[in-house]
Amino acid sequence: MSKATLPTPTEIDSQELFQDPYAVYGRLREEHPVHRIIGTDGLPAWLVTRFDDVRQAIADPRLSLDKRNATPDGYRGMALPPALDANLLNMDPPDHTRIRRLVAKAFTPRQVERLRLPVRRTADQLLDALVEHDRFDLIASYAAPLPIIVICDLLGVPPYRRPDFRAWTDALVAPDPARPERARDAVAGLLAFFTGLIADKRAQPTDDLLSALIAVRDEEDRLSENELMSLVFLILVAGYENTVHLIGNAVAALLDEPEQLAVLRADPGLMDRAVEELARYDGPAPLAIRRFPTEDIVIGGVTVPAGETVLLALAAAHRDPRHFPDPDRLDLRRDATGHLALGHGIHYCLGAPLARMETSTALTALLDRFPSLTLAVPARELRRRPSMRSRGLATLPVRTAHL
Repeated sequence: MSKATLPTPTEIDSQELFQDPYAVYGRLREEHPVHRIIGTDGLPAWLVTRFDDVRQAIADPRLSLDKRNATPDGYRGMALPPALDANLLNMDPPDHTRIRRLVAKAFTPRQVERLRLPVRRTADQLLDALVEHDRFDLIASYAAPLPIIVICDLLGVPPYRRPDFRAWTDALVAPDPARPERARDAVAGLLAFFTGLIADKRAQPTDDLLSALIAVRDEEDRLSENELMSLVFLILVAGYENTVHLIGNAVAALLDEPEQLAVLRADPGLMDRAVEELARYDGPAPLAIRRFPTEDIVIGGVTVPAGETVLLALAAAHRDPRHFPDPDRLDLRRDATGHLALGHGIHYCLGAPLARMETSTALTALLDRFPSLTLAVPARELRRRPSMRSRGLATLPVRTAHL
């Protein structure tokens, strides 16, 4: 297919998409499985909307994550220095396989299960500080600090650096268009932070994941310095961002659906299944990471040329009635296993076991501590973070009792 024969891209109202991605992507899904659109960066892209097509595309090796496979006049993306850009979200095998294997042992279900009691203790400590309050912001007080503490402890980040890390990450993953310098400052801050942290761990190794990765880099030479720094960057940012949104969205959904919340309270054994359904229903990412075909490829009956940007709409796939009956309804008894909120195939989220465990532990501790928790504002008034690439709440005002 030559560029001359490509269909004219459809423009999508970015504000409408931000307010309700499920309605926008759902309408597109029912019109056609694949659309050529104008992305939020102003460039054309191919949007894949149906579950089976999205699932197949996520695992298709012909769809590359490597930006070097993009057309020269196409995808631009976020500008990161090489020391932060050599991460798994931009890599294909064999480099992807090599680096993933080095860190995978830290995130096995068995290893993660060992962290459950420490995570529960941290959750209880955060909740202890809230028991005297009738109303508080669950994001600022609980959903955000919990994953920051967990991932920083795992990597050996000193507690006094956690506030800086959170501020930089927030500025990077939800940039303010009116203040572009904040994202640039965040990149500079993170780069300096990781450079100093790695130097400290080299000088004085401790029993943490970062020290182990440095040993792999220095003793076995299986990581370049840029790969080491980029891997730490990805673990910290993804470990924070995905989990805070998963917890925040889950709590908001449960409090907005009191009948489903009552089901979970009546049967706490449903928690693991509930986390899967909550991830499907309102997960942390409306879109999978962008991809670039290494050759002309047919998706959903449409030929997508090599090098074009392909966007896989998880928000559309997870509400596809062809795969999930009555998909717009939250049903904690639903078997939602096989959802794509945490990836699929070789790009399945490395930290998925940790994200699941943190979310189930956070919800269990919260519901145990506050049996009368409610939203402090109507669900429609909840304020979302200004980001198209992630779906999370800026604030989540709650009450501990009906006032």
